[in-house]
Amino acid sequence: MKCCICGTVRNCGPYLNKIFDNMDKIGALFEEYVIILYYDESNDNTLHIIKERQKINPNIKLYVNKSPLLEYRTHRLALGRNFCINTIKCNYSDYEYFIVMDCDDRCSYNLNLNLLRVCLNRNDWDSLSFAHPAGYYDSWALSKRPYVASCHNFNDPSLGQALIGKLIKKTPKNQLIPCLSAFNGIAIYRTEKFINCLYDGRFRLDYIPEKLLLENIKFAGKINLNKNKEDCEHRAFHFEAIFKNNARIRICPQCLFI
Repeated sequence: MKCCICGTVRNCGPYLNKIFDNMDKIGALFEEYVIILYYDESNDNTLHIIKERQKINPNIKLYVNKSPLLEYRTHRLALGRNFCINTIKCNYSDYEYFIVMDCDDRCSYNLNLNLLRVCLNRNDWDSLSFAHPAGYYDSWALSKRPYVASCHNFNDPSLGQALIGKLIKKTPKNQLIPCLSAFNGIAIYRTEKFINCLYDGRFRLDYIPEKLLLENIKFAGKINLNKNKEDCEHRAFHFEAIFKNNARIRICPQCLFI
């Protein structure tokens, strides 16, 4: 098995050495692995740390973005993540898996590698993210019926977080939770199901079926179309994979980090 590990990096200096250690441990589970990094201009020593790490790890492939930064954070993240996807498509399309990983404190915990080994041997997912020891914090990326649209365009963004938190607690640890989108800091993907999909950090509703949107409004109240010009970039990526490739998006109720 082969795997690409992808990350967008900006002002991540305090966590990068631990992040790289975790990436290397994950990569060791595969016959071959490569780390693809997209770097945006930072105010700390992020770039220096990456270049120092490259000296001892030739698997790190770094792209330094020299274009002006986009105004919105999710638009910047989508641009970087799409660069990683295109790099996989052009150079590593035969790699069976790719992992998208945030390069901040959330992924700097110790790894439960045995859980990852077990999950790699399962065939009931195409995208798999995990619970986190700090709690399920990423309602921004979550789409789980009846909560499918961006949480930041409703009056109470905590509803989705509460929903998934309760569900994780009551789900047997060997079962996976089906959803429409989830990330929570790290997710592993089967390349063939996502290689023709793109991230989008804009707030969009055109890919959400009307039935699901009305269900969401009934659950969370009226949606505010003018409240936020951003959406979590993962949502569009996951929905596109569902529509195009019937991708199975799943959440593991166990923690990959401990």
